Amino acid sequence: MQKEHIVKAVLPGSIGEELEIQAGDKILAINDAEIEDIFDYQFLVQDNYIEVLVEKPDGEQWLLEVDKDFGEDLGLEFESGLMDEYRHCHNKCVFCFIDQMPPGMRENLYFKDDDSRLSFLQGNYVTLTNMSDHDIDRICRYRLSPINISFQTMNPKLRCKMLNNRFAGEALKKVDVLFKADIHMNGQIVLCKGLNDGKELEFSIRELMKYIPVLESLSIVPVGLTKYREGLYPLEPFTKEEAGKVIDTVEKYQRECFEKHSIHFVHASDEWYILAGREVPEESRYDGYLQLENGVGMLRLLLNEFEDAMKQRREQEALPCLSRSGNLTMATGLLAYPYIKRMAEKITECYPNISIQVYPITNFFFGEQITVSGLITGQDLEKQLQGKPLGEVLLLPENMVRVDEGIFLDDISVKGLERSLQVPIDIVKSSGYDFVEAVFTHAVPQEL
Repeated sequence: MQKEHIVKAVLPGSIGEELEIQAGDKILAINDAEIEDIFDYQFLVQDNYIEVLVEKPDGEQWLLEVDKDFGEDLGLEFESGLMDEYRHCHNKCVFCFIDQMPPGMRENLYFKDDDSRLSFLQGNYVTLTNMSDHDIDRICRYRLSPINISFQTMNPKLRCKMLNNRFAGEALKKVDVLFKADIHMNGQIVLCKGLNDGKELEFSIRELMKYIPVLESLSIVPVGLTKYREGLYPLEPFTKEEAGKVIDTVEKYQRECFEKHSIHFVHASDEWYILAGREVPEESRYDGYLQLENGVGMLRLLLNEFEDAMKQRREQEALPCLSRSGNLTMATGLLAYPYIKRMAEKITECYPNISIQVYPITNFFFGEQITVSGLITGQDLEKQLQGKPLGEVLLLPENMVRVDEGIFLDDISVKGLERSLQVPIDIVKSSGYDFVEAVFTHAVPQEL
C-alpha cells in the first residue's frame, strides 16, 4: 500500500510555494519512487531534476516537474517530522528509566523509542535490536551517521539478560556491518552495579576499542534509579569509592587510546566525578565534546564558557564609573549545584553589589538518587522554594522546562510557579555565556 505524506506547511518563498503545493496536500512519490520516511524524501529531492506526484484534497493528482539546484529543498513540512510512525522499543531493559516513572504523567512520557532514524535526527541512542537488515542497508546506502548505540556490554549473553531480549547479543553483529561501511558511531554503556561493571566493563571497553576510529566515542553513564522500582530488577546506586574506581578504569583506557589513536575515546559522565568528589577533567580530554547530551563534559564546557564570558564582561566594563546591583536567585539540581554556586560566587566577588542566592533542589518526585536538573519538577521547586527569599527574579535552567509549552515534567506551568512563588521567572539556556548574560540582564548598571 502506497504511503501518503500529508503536508503540514509550505515555507514562504520556497519551491513548494512556487509549485502551488499547499497544506493538506499529499506527497505520493518522487521520481516514481515510494517514500518510506524522511530519509527517502531527503535523498530523492537532492537531484537537479525531480518529478513529484502530489494528490490534492479533492483526489486530483498533479505530476510536478522541478528544475532546481542540487540539494535544494522544496520547503515542505510534514505532519510527522519522521514522515512515518515512531518505532516502539521491544526490550525490557533492567535499567529502563521509563519503567521507573510514576503513574499519572502525560502519555508521551511513557513512550519507549528504539528507532535508528531518531538516532541520526535527534541523537537518540538505539540498542540495534529493533533494526532490520533493510534498516541497516538504508543507513549504509544513505550514509546516515553518526549512529548512537547503547551497547551496555559486549558480552552477548549478559546483553540478552540486561535487555531482556534473546536477540540482544546477536544484534551486536550489526556493528560490524556499520563499521565495514564506515558509518560513524558513538556508544554508551549504562553502568549497573554488579552486572556490567568491573571486569565486564573492562572487557567491553577493550572490545569496542577495536572499532576506533569509526566508533568515535564511548560514554560510561551511571544507571538512573528512581524510587518507583517495585517489581523491577534489584539495582543499587554506586558509592563514592565505586565511582572513583569507575573513573580510574576510564582514565586508564583513555591513556591507552590516546597513545595508540590520539583520541581519548572512552569518557566517564559528569555524575561520576561529582559522586567521587573529583574535579571534572580539562577540556582537552573530551575530544571536542562528542557526547554533551549524555552528560559528558557539560560541566567543563559550562565552566570554560563562563570564564570566557566573564573575561569579556570585565573588558567591556573596565570603566571605573560603572557598577552593577541586583538581587537574584537560582535553582538547580544537586549534580550541578557546586558548579553553579562557584560561578555565582565569582560574579559576586567581581561585582559586590550583585547578590546571587543558589538553591539546590532535591528530587523528591523521582527520588533523591536523581540529581540532574532536567528531571526537577515544578512541585519540587514550589515546595522547596516556598517562603525563601527569592530576590527580584528566579533563574531556572532551560532543561527543566518544555520551552515550547512552558511546563515542567509534572505539567505545572512556569506562569503557575511564578504566581505561587510571587517572583518573576527567567528560563536560562544551558551555556556559560547565557548564564552570565542572564545575570547581567537583571543586574542593573549604576553610576558611582
